Order: sequence, then C-alpha cells, then structure tokens
Amino acid sequence: MKLWRDLRPVAGLFVAAEPRRLVLGAALAALTVLMGMALLGLSGWFITATALAGLHAATAIVFDVFMPSAGIRLLALGRTASRYGERLITHDASFAVLAALRVRLFRGWARPDAARQLLARPARLLFRLTADIDALESFYLRLLVPAAAALGAALLAGLVLGVMNPWMGGLLALWLLAAGWGIALVVAQRARPAAVRRAQAMESLRARAVDLVAGQTELVMAGRIDAQREALAAADRHLAKADLVLNRLEAGAGMAYGMAGALTLAAVLLAAGLLADEGAIGAPAAALALLVALTAIEPFAALRRGALDAGRSWLAARRLAPRMAAEPKALHGPAAPDEGLALQLKDVVVTHPGSRVPALQLGALALAAGERVALIGASGAGKSTLLAAIAGELAPQQGELRAQDHCLLTQRTELFHDSLRDNLRLADPAADEARLWAVLRAAGLADEVRAMARGLDTVLGEGGLGLSGGQSRRLALARLLLRNVPFWLLDEPTEALDTATAHDVLQRLRVQAAGRSLLIATHLRREAALADRLLCMRAGRITADLRRGTAAFDAALSALRPD
Repeated sequence: MKLWRDLRPVAGLFVAAEPRRLVLGAALAALTVLMGMALLGLSGWFITATALAGLHAATAIVFDVFMPSAGIRLLALGRTASRYGERLITHDASFAVLAALRVRLFRGWARPDAARQLLARPARLLFRLTADIDALESFYLRLLVPAAAALGAALLAGLVLGVMNPWMGGLLALWLLAAGWGIALVVAQRARPAAVRRAQAMESLRARAVDLVAGQTELVMAGRIDAQREALAAADRHLAKADLVLNRLEAGAGMAYGMAGALTLAAVLLAAGLLADEGAIGAPAAALALLVALTAIEPFAALRRGALDAGRSWLAARRLAPRMAAEPKALHGPAAPDEGLALQLKDVVVTHPGSRVPALQLGALALAAGERVALIGASGAGKSTLLAAIAGELAPQQGELRAQDHCLLTQRTELFHDSLRDNLRLADPAADEARLWAVLRAAGLADEVRAMARGLDTVLGEGGLGLSGGQSRRLALARLLLRNVPFWLLDEPTEALDTATAHDVLQRLRVQAAGRSLLIATHLRREAALADRLLCMRAGRITADLRRGTAAFDAALSALRPD
C-alpha cells in the first residue's frame, strides 16, 4: 500500500497525459504478441497437416493450402505493421508524457524561493529533471506494455488449448499468469534496494565528478583534491556493487523464466500427447498446442527489465510526487499598484525557508512612478531580501505587496554556455537583429562584439567564460534593456567592477532608465548617487527615509563606501 501511495500521484499524471495513445500502444503491443504466437502456431499446424495430407494422394488433392497460406502471409504482414505502429506510438506517447511531466515539474519549481533552491542544490534538481523523469518511462514501456502483452499471450494460449480441452486451457492460462507475473514481482521486490542504491550512487557520482572538474582549482587551494577523488572513487564502488547485485538478479530472472518455459512446454507436450493418444486431437493440433505454449512465456520474460528498474522508478516517483501532487496554479506577478505608483507595500513580513526569524518586516512603503530609490545598509540588513520579495523569489508570509511590471538585475551575472545572441534573447525571444545591436550599443558592448570573429554567434563557455567581468556586466545590462518594463530592480549592479567600468555602466544605466522607476540595493556611493531618495535599512526594517536636497541625505550618501 505504501508503494502504491508513492506511485499513484505520478502514475496518474503519466496515464492522464496521453490516455488514448498509451492505451493504443499497449493494445498494439498485445496484438503484436498475439499475431506472433498465431503465426508460429498456424505455421506449425500447416506444416504438420501438409505433411500428413501428402501421405495419401486422395487427401493431398482435397487439402486446402491456400487459406492457411493466406493466413500466414496476413499474420506476417500484420505483425510487422503492428510492431512498427506499437514502437512508433508507445515511444512517441512516452516522450510526450515525459515532456509534459518536465513542464509540470518546472511549474512546480517556478515558485517563490525557487532560484535560491536551484543555486543551493543545482546537481540534485538537475537529476530530478533528467534522470528521475526518464526513470518514469519504465512504468509504461517496461512494465505496463509488457504486462498487457503478456496478459494477451496467456489468454490466447488458454483459448487455443481450451478449444482442445477446457481444463488444459484454463490451467495453462492460470499457470502463465502466476509464473510470469510472479517471477517479475519477486524480482522487483528483491531488486528494489539495489536499484535505489544504484540511483543514489549514480547521482552522487555525477555530482562529485562535476565538482571535481568545475572546482579543481578551489579544491587544490583548499588541499581537498585527494579527498574529492576518493569520494568520487567511493561513489563509483557503490555503483559497481549495486550493478553487480542487479546483474545477478537479471541472470536469475532469466534462468527462472527459462525454467518456467521448459516446464510449460513439457507439461503441454504430455497433455497434448495424452489427448492425441485418446484421439481427441490430431497431430497438427498437437503441433499447434506445442508451438503456442513455446511462445507464450516469452512476453512474460520481457517484464524482467522492467522489474529490475521498478525500484529506480519508485524512487523517482517518490522524489517527484510532492512537486506534482497538485495542479500548479497559474503564475501571476504582484497586483498592480494604485495609479501613479511603482510599488506599494503594507505590513509585509518575509522569513527565509528554514528560519523562524523574520528577515524583513515593513510597515507601509510606496514608490512613485519614475522615482529612483536606493536601499542602503549593512550586509544582512534585508536589501536583497526586499528585492527578492518584489521579484517573486520570496513569498511574504503576510502583508500586501503590489508592483508594476518589473525585472531584476542580480548581483551575479547569469550567462549560459550558448551564443551571445541566445544569451540576450532570454529577455526577449522575439528580438530581431536590429534590436539586439541597439541594446548592445546602449550598453557599450557593440564594438567589442563586432570585433569577435563570429559576432552575435560567438559561443560563450560555462558561466559566460570568454568575456571579462566588465563585458559580462555590460551583456547583462543589454539583456536588461531588452525587457520593456517600467520598473527596474538593481541589486549592486556594479559590484566587483573597476572604477572606470563601473562609472561607465552607471552612466548608461542613468540614460536608459529615463522615465523608469528604479529600486537599487547598494552599499556603494556611486550607485546610491543615482537615487533621489535613500531608504536606510537595519535588521529587515526601514529606519530612515531620506530625500535628496536634505542634509541627512548628503550625510548618508557620504557615509557609503567610496569607489
């Protein structure tokens, strides 16, 4: 029951995503197996009957060879067509379902604090999105489809032999179901711990390998490179042990199905011999019974791979179910503020996940449309938390937050292993060439991009490798300019840039921000100088609201860190 509770949310979504094609695929798989059994059985009957008819001229003349021949050809062609259709439909439906599950998983992650979780555990969440989703494929392709085909095989074998003798047909069908499904069930239960250990070891191996490759400089400097290699080797040993257990179980399952097939064939041979000896059936019918029994166990053997993967699929379903149990609600940004305002806050409280201490406690706050405001204060005062709450990365536990359409420029420049063009188009996938060059010129990066051999098609390395820090920040600024929104949230936009580059970026920001509202989190004088209003923060609260032209404003500005 516990296993079914873990599987039910994901299995229900899997089946509900493409119900018609999934059912059709399983039906075609069963039809393919049935046609194969019928083809072999009819061929055996035909050969035997033809040989017996040829013993006497009278029977040879009247024996109808055309109908069985036509049936054999029809079954051969039909089996080929159904096999093609089954492979096409089942795999196409599976891929469509997996794509839909990935979209649903993305939507489950597209919630407040999602970006922080991704940064904290990128390898684990990437594993959920790739390997865990792929593991669900076994539910259908390696369990449901073979089970449907095996059921059809058992029923056909029981029906064919039941025509000869009802008791023999019924017992054969029950034996096939009990032995075929029973072996798969035992294998699944015994393989589950090893399959779970293998999935966990594979996840650990991948994560440690990535850490070793990406962080080898830091590991060497910290003196941890040998420890990391040993951890990688340990994960590989755990994976090898799990593989050895699963390989042994697979060999045992193959032997069990082989023995079940041999017992089935021997029992049917004895039963068919007795019936033939009693005159209840002829030699052609006995050949038909033997060949049907010979092929009846093969569809059950196809369950072996699915039984071995069942533990991995169960683990994946258990991991993914919490994110897929309920239909994600449509994502909406904050409600629009009153006319003439860019931002409205009232009694907002924000607490970081896992903490009981509020990181942000605000009473009433409003920003007028077109106003430029800087949040200043020591590290940990709540500046970035406020921007994250406005941007939707953190959900307020209470209070009201309303804002204009906005975008957030974070402290880190997030660039991807892709072309400059596609890194820019993250902000506007429909942007044409002229628009891309326009924002690059506005960000002061156009000449440098034109000087590159491939221009906008230049491929960046992981994390924007290939660009300097200043170039990366200008590219982030160009991407910001592609977002045609009235409200910009800037989190230390020139941190870690040299003075000349920082002043150039800020000057371009000043020009491009004309008519827009700005909310800047900073502890640098050069960035706060963009603002006409300073909000001093301490311990998640606003302690002072200072406007340009006052002595307090000038004093607070002068107290900030200079260039």
